[in-house]
Amino acid sequence: MSPVIKLSSQSPREFLEITVLYEDEHLMILDKPSGLLVSSDRLEPGRPNLMQLLHDGIAQEKPWAKERGLGYLRITHRLDAEATGIAIFAKTKDVLIKLREAFGIEQPGIRYLALVREVPSQPEFEVDAKIAPNPARPGVMKVDSHHGKRSRSLFKVIEKFSRYALLSCEPLTDRAHQVRVHLRNAGFPIVGDQPYGGKPLLLSRLKPDYRLKEARVERPLISRPALHCEQVLLPHPVTNEPLAISAPRPKDIEVGLKYLRRYGAAAGEMTLDTSSEPIPES
Repeated sequence: MSPVIKLSSQSPREFLEITVLYEDEHLMILDKPSGLLVSSDRLEPGRPNLMQLLHDGIAQEKPWAKERGLGYLRITHRLDAEATGIAIFAKTKDVLIKLREAFGIEQPGIRYLALVREVPSQPEFEVDAKIAPNPARPGVMKVDSHHGKRSRSLFKVIEKFSRYALLSCEPLTDRAHQVRVHLRNAGFPIVGDQPYGGKPLLLSRLKPDYRLKEARVERPLISRPALHCEQVLLPHPVTNEPLAISAPRPKDIEVGLKYLRRYGAAAGEMTLDTSSEPIPES
């Protein structure tokens, strides 16, 4: 079977090529690009989403769907539109139920990568904070100890720079925007995650002798939330054999890390934009 699925986008001449990271008769694991919803959003009902594009391809009997004999296909876990990486789809209802149960038992299973502003003082830390929708800002979540749902995340520092850090993130529950909200609450907003206080990563803030040509506007190294679903480590829902799948890091995060490694040590000596403090809850 083809390792790439070609999906029709809103334009008849445009296609999305989605890499298949793993597949068997029970599961299909895809590498989702940034900016694409996984499923429909009530706040943006007309916005394209991966689930609908897949279903359209199945209904239209596209070659990738026919060769797989696909009929039933459902997403098993949350993955924000702005995030990249692993999206796990069940090919049967029984597998869907088993995986959703697995993601609800507060055990590590999915690992994210996040580039954050500020550096944690401890190499590992945990956030246990209930999450609820923010009524003042539709589509945005917040920590709410009274009305929120129980949410736990584990974090580990992978790489440190003067004012940034690369973290491994393991959400033990499956709440909307969980990693983003927990990191913002802990004081480490994700780079580029503006709804949660994160600012884009700019080379001008890192490179001491940076010069921008006249009449040019600087393009951020990373402008969207620097969050990537990098690895799944779970027992297979049918065979119970260990399932370990990884998704390659996206280009924008790799580019950002390249410049942080080159200039990050000097960043703390420069006058940095400190306006990335978390925004008020309401």
